[in-house]
Parts: sequence; structure tokens; C-alpha cells
Amino acid sequence: MLDDLDRRIVEILADDARISLKELAQRVELSSPSASDRLRRLEERGVIRAFTVDIDPQALGYTLQAIVRIKPLPGKLHTVQKLIREIPEFTECDKVTGDDCFIARLHLRSIEELDRILDRITDKAETSTAIVKAQPVKRRLPPL
Repeated sequence: MLDDLDRRIVEILADDARISLKELAQRVELSSPSASDRLRRLEERGVIRAFTVDIDPQALGYTLQAIVRIKPLPGKLHTVQKLIREIPEFTECDKVTGDDCFIARLHLRSIEELDRILDRITDKAETSTAIVKAQPVKRRLPPL
């Protein structure tokens, strides 16, 4: 579990992973060495896995997003999973229970691109696709 100070550190870093250690320490009212020690322990415990960048796919020309439910045909589970990993437009994929095996998110430049990608899968799996109109809840932290 996290104490209140660790929660504040994680929340601050989730909002801005580029914050300087000095500013982070000031915002949580610790010395820089103490903040550094807390940060190191959060990393060692696996609470913080990486410091990353948040890219806007639209700025790169990916104007469409699609959510694809994928149900591999019998005997094709591993083949489909490998194919999903190899197609870079699949930016997220969860292996799930239920009727489908995978739920994946694609970033695309056009509907034609979606067709080309799905054509690579359709002989190995059934798919159901939804185009994302908006994302009212962006990826966020679970309650700390």
C-alpha cells in the first residue's frame, strides 16, 4: 500500500513525469534526498515502472481510432496474438475472458488502412470493429 506522501508523489509524476526532483521535493515538502529515496523505493517496489512521454496520435496524422474485438478461429490463438504484436497500428491489446479473446485499440490514418489491417486477420479470426468518436475518460491512474 501507499502512504499519503507516496500517493502525492505518484499523482504529481502522473501529471508531469518531467518535473525536476527539486520541484517534486518542494511540492511534497521533503528534502531532495528524501524525495529521491521515496522515488527509488517506489521504482524498486514496481509501483513506478517507467517515466514516459504522452504522444498525441492526431499530431502524427492518426485521425481515427478503432476498438476491435477479436475472436481467433480454432487453433489460431497464438497466430493471431503474434500478428497483433507485429502490426504497429495496434497500440493496445488486452487478452480477455468472454466471447472474444482480444480487445485491441488501433490508431489509423484512414478507413482504408483499417481495411488493410483487418484483411490480415480475417482468415484467422472473427472481428467486430467500433470507430471511437470521443474518449470521455482518458487513461488514468486507478484510485491510489
